[in-house]
This record gives sequence, C-alpha cells and structure tokens, in this order.
Amino acid sequence: MSTIRIADISHVRFTVPDLVEMRKFQEEFGLVPVASDDGVLYARGAGPAPFLHAAAQGAPGFAALGLRAESIADLHILAAAENVEVEDFRAPGGGMVVRLRDPDDRMVEVVAGQEPATPLAIEPEGAHNSASAHARTRKALRLRGGPATVVRLGHCVLDVSDFRRLEAWYKSRFGFITSDEIEMAPGTAIGAFLRCDRGRELTDHHTLFLLQSPKGPAFNHAAFEVAGFDDLMRGHTHLKNAGREATWGVGRHILGSQIFDYWKDPWGHELEHWTDGDLFTAEDGSNKATFRDLLGVQWGPRHPMMA
Repeated sequence: MSTIRIADISHVRFTVPDLVEMRKFQEEFGLVPVASDDGVLYARGAGPAPFLHAAAQGAPGFAALGLRAESIADLHILAAAENVEVEDFRAPGGGMVVRLRDPDDRMVEVVAGQEPATPLAIEPEGAHNSASAHARTRKALRLRGGPATVVRLGHCVLDVSDFRRLEAWYKSRFGFITSDEIEMAPGTAIGAFLRCDRGRELTDHHTLFLLQSPKGPAFNHAAFEVAGFDDLMRGHTHLKNAGREATWGVGRHILGSQIFDYWKDPWGHELEHWTDGDLFTAEDGSNKATFRDLLGVQWGPRHPMMA
C-alpha cells in the first residue's frame, strides 16, 4: 500500500542563466507563456494545467519534479506521513503543495487544489486519407507553419543512483505501477517505466521512468504530448529552422509506442515531443523488457547509443 495515489505528473522546473533565451525556447518548443510576478518563467500547454514548465534564474540545472495529487486531503495524509508541512503553492493556479526530497536529494513538489486554466483551442489537423479509407475528398490538406501545439506534460525520466531504492521510495509514497521493467540480463533490473494507479481509468504507459546510471543522479528528459503527428512534424521543422539542437527522432518507440522527437534547450536539458502513446489500466499488469527494447524503435533512426 502506498501513502497516496497520484493522479498525474504536474510540471518540471529548471534553473537557467538567461531567462530571455529560455522564454524564446519555450515558445519555439510550443509552450505558451503564463504571466507571473515572481521572477519565474512559467509556460503552459493547450490543456487545463495552469503550467507545465518553469524556469528561474540560476546556474543551469533541474530544480524539481511536480506530481499532482487527487486532493488536498491527500496532501495532508502525505505531509503527516513525511513529517512536513502543507504549504500554499505560489505559482499559476495556486492550490497547495507538499515538498519532499527523494533519496537522490531531488526536489519533488506534490500539488493539489490548483485552479484549472481555460483550455486553448487546438487547430484541427484535418481528415487524412489512407489506402483503405478516404476521409478527405475534393479538397486539399494545408497545414500552417510554426511551433508544435504542446497539450500536456506526459512523463519525466530521471537517472538515479540506485534503481531499487528509488523505485521503492516513489512507489511507496505515490502508488506507481510498473509497466515495463528493464533488465540488462535476466534478473538484473536497471530501471522501469512506471504508470499511475488509476484503477480502471486509463492512464499513460508511463508517467515516470527511473533508470540507474553509472554517472549518478541526473535529469534525463521530460516529454510533452502534442496535438498529433502532423503537429509533431510541424514542430520538428520549426525547431530545426530556429537552429535548435535535435538529439533523436523522428521515430516510434517500442516501449510505450509513442512517436517521438527529442530536442535540447540552450543548456542541454532534453525535452521530447510525443504523440500516439499506449494507455493502460491497473488491471493490465507489468512486463519485463530488455535494454535493446528500451532503445529500440519500430521505425525511425536508431538511438545514438545504438548507432
């Protein structure tokens, strides 16, 4: 039994030395600025989350992982179990927050009670034809240029010092379920894709991925769902034309099945656009997978480590 069950990922925080350059990147990536008066750059997607990405002035680094609890009552349960306080959350959307540090001394902000933002319009991609079905007839498909339409934050990947220790910490507090455990050899696990326990409600194949790294604890990447495949490719073209650094993509993962496209912000933090991922319930159980499955693709370029 876990202390609480989280509902989803909430946000990611960074520190960067140049907020003007970060704002430019946020917008090129497809995030929408959110007004604030605390000196932090907040950005949202088209969905109801008040913000997804935040950046404050400082040396380049990952500052916090945000998770969303089901209720403020759950925050009080968590706070009592951890002997910490429930605090006002001074960020867009307000609400309350419990702040913890995981065994790798990483800040985890668990939030609840935020005021949802008004969803933004998502431009229809239009009907698509295939060899077996012609949904678009007697008119052309024309797409606008510009950045991708980020809708929501889907997951975060963390490099950790001790996979089993960190797995136990996150599962015992937040109720994560393993979707796929990664083995370097039979019986030797180095990581796992973890999904939220939403009972019979569908949830993403993974909200958090923990991967043991010989380099020690680090931020690996955060992944943002976009409106669809054409939207992802539009974003790819826009970021390429802006001179941003692409790291891997476009392709389709094996584990999770997402179509992916990875980029780096100006300080090397890796962010992913994705679409068309798998959805599961708590009843769908867990699987074992190999390191080759982790880095493999169903189509697209091979991972740089496999090239």
